[in-house]
Amino acid sequence: MKTKAAPRKPAARKPSGSNGTSAPRKTRPGVGPHPTAHFFENGIPKGDKPIVYVNGQMVPKKEAMVSVYDHGLLYGDGVFEGIRIYKGRIFKCGQHMERLWRCAEMIRMTIPISRDDMVQVMRDCIEANNLTEGYIRLVVSRGYGTLGLDPRKCPVAGVICIADQIALYPPEAYERGMKIIVAKRPRTPIACLDPRLKSLNYLNNILAKVEAIDEGCDEAIMLNLDGYVGECTGDNIFIIRDGKVYTPPTEAGLLEGITRRFVIDLCKELEIPCTFKNMKPEEVQSADEVFLTGSAAEIIAVTQIGDIKIGSGVEGHVTKRLRTAFRKVVTSDHVPED
Repeated sequence: MKTKAAPRKPAARKPSGSNGTSAPRKTRPGVGPHPTAHFFENGIPKGDKPIVYVNGQMVPKKEAMVSVYDHGLLYGDGVFEGIRIYKGRIFKCGQHMERLWRCAEMIRMTIPISRDDMVQVMRDCIEANNLTEGYIRLVVSRGYGTLGLDPRKCPVAGVICIADQIALYPPEAYERGMKIIVAKRPRTPIACLDPRLKSLNYLNNILAKVEAIDEGCDEAIMLNLDGYVGECTGDNIFIIRDGKVYTPPTEAGLLEGITRRFVIDLCKELEIPCTFKNMKPEEVQSADEVFLTGSAAEIIAVTQIGDIKIGSGVEGHVTKRLRTAFRKVVTSDHVPED
């Protein structure tokens, strides 16, 4: 009587290392390996860049993955930061870390590594990708859990760091200014979801962005339920009237942008009056100048809102003065990391 042959074992899967022969190395707990020339000496294809930090490992882009059970994916449960790299330095790093930890506390999530280690992760990603100018997307998700909402079922938060390039708007838009609209969709009320919480759930912003796209432009002003201007879908907003700068207060419903704060400080240095003010859209549309700020956008003029031309229809004097001052700082040898 013949006996059945034992079932064949599946071939061992190669570890997801840089060349398929060794898994990515780990160093101190929670922090990925220091990016030596390891990935480059082994001829990693350009298509695999950037090298991404994912939960303690530095891996090529094509291997940068999270579980389908991660609550950041399932529910938008997590927080993030968008951070600029100028001349190899992390612009306003301290303020970004402060906001990241504050937002994590707001959703009762514990970030699994220290602030110092988080900064080192960013520096490692910058070095691994040989960047001097670029953009960091830092994501802390609730982590792997069950299909239910309960965050207690996610024992450890996930950490992702991507250091790459970003360009929200074409270069010519910074010279000629941009057209935006006023979205019909209002901003989520503070009592429901405080916009100061930079969470992974951006659907409210995205739906307003879709309105802008439908109108052939890239940005939209979002109003609160009382009809006052809060912010745009991804940027803070400023107006200029009679040489004075105005921007909505946080109570209007907006993210306290790091670049927004830096521009307010620039106004003080340049002795340009800057005031927080609740504004209706009509007041913005009748301003002498309008501009937007954000880590990705930096500073960009708005020259048209809907069918209404702003000022003379070109970047205004005060906006250009602030943008020039901003560029002077971020192209200097003293890019602030505080």
